[in-house]
Amino acid sequence: MPIATVNPANGETLKTYEAMGEEELERRLQLAEATFRTYRTAHVVDRGRLMLQAANLLDEDRDDIARVMTTEMGKPVVQARAEAAKCAKAMRWYAEHAEELLADEEPAAADVTDSGASRVRVRYRPLGPVLAVMPWNFPLWQVIRFAAPALMAGNVGLLKHASNVPQTALYLEDLFHRAGFTEGCFQTLLIGSGAVDEILRDERVKAATLTGSEPAGRAVASTAGRMVKKTVLELGGSDPFVVMPSADLDRAARVAVTARVQNNGQSCIAAKRFIVHSDVYDAFAERFTEGMKALRVGDPLEEETEVGPLASEQGRADLEELVDDATRSGARVLCGGERPDGPGWYYPPTVLAGLTREMRIHREEAFGPVATLYRAADLDEAVLIANDSPFGLSSNVWTRDQAEEDRFVRDLEAGGVFVNGMTASHPALPFGGVKRSGYGRELSGHGIREFCNITTVWHGA
Repeated sequence: MPIATVNPANGETLKTYEAMGEEELERRLQLAEATFRTYRTAHVVDRGRLMLQAANLLDEDRDDIARVMTTEMGKPVVQARAEAAKCAKAMRWYAEHAEELLADEEPAAADVTDSGASRVRVRYRPLGPVLAVMPWNFPLWQVIRFAAPALMAGNVGLLKHASNVPQTALYLEDLFHRAGFTEGCFQTLLIGSGAVDEILRDERVKAATLTGSEPAGRAVASTAGRMVKKTVLELGGSDPFVVMPSADLDRAARVAVTARVQNNGQSCIAAKRFIVHSDVYDAFAERFTEGMKALRVGDPLEEETEVGPLASEQGRADLEELVDDATRSGARVLCGGERPDGPGWYYPPTVLAGLTREMRIHREEAFGPVATLYRAADLDEAVLIANDSPFGLSSNVWTRDQAEEDRFVRDLEAGGVFVNGMTASHPALPFGGVKRSGYGRELSGHGIREFCNITTVWHGA
């Protein structure tokens, strides 16, 4: 894939970039290694001052970088501005909390009496240069939720961003540099995916994090495993949205629409499979379908637009294949389901019912505004359908019955269970999944410690 900005609203190529050559990559790897030697010793409070300055600059740039994101990957500009604001919030959160999250820990003296030590401490030390392989769907947020904790921990970052968001990638490097971070603390590598393997094999790169497709995750994990390097992977999801008879149906249906079409439906944590108890299935399906039909689809730079184009022509083709496969196998289209005429890579909000396990969309992630409806006879069947997926990123449960809530929290195979609300990421909450959604955690104290050397410091008597 060329490194280029292609406007998904009309298919126009706006700007192209040459991939970095071997000489430039070597210079940047040397710079990362050299910068880490000194940056690692900077006090966390000083790092925090720089991070706060970066957050302030991002706030000032919000409108401009929102338009860049929208032009590069098609998200509605209102959502793009919200993404920029969320990034600044996360940067401030880590600037304010990193010192306590990274503070030395001392086990209770009684617990280590028989260790022979007069004192034992656990210290969190940075690992070194960390390679981040990031996707296009949240081109700022995906990077910041890695970069803010990694930089606050004393690591330095090397960003390989998606090839269709190069302007956003370059903006991020410039943002940290303008904030006062030393040049090598955060660098954008304009490279194709084929160059990732060699960089990951380089001894100067100590760890990697990837958000993206399952094949990409397998490739990075395989190389990192051979090199014995730490990785954190977030590989997508097909999150269930379970509605039980005690739920507030009007609210559940409204939230369900937003949960499905946020970011034009191109979100790993978007609810994709709507599993509804038989007693309320028809009522929910009617409300949900009407809500999907009512969405305003159009130019993502217009303030009123709720759903813009998909990010790429191939992405739309992939989504169409999943819908066509389902309808050929008997799925019913309650709304949408047909590509509109005209320029741009648009696809309408779509609801499918009558799904079976043989359909591809049952087991594959639908990355676009397509929802699948399932009918569950009871709680047991709802849990079975929800867990009948190779993914396990997050989940949504709508019930006002405490026993039902307890059962879902216990039995759903996911990295998160959101009760009577929509899945969302937050700086203070750990984020990540199980099964083929990946491993490791981002955000919160768990996220900042993922790329730390957890060091035991033992003092003799």
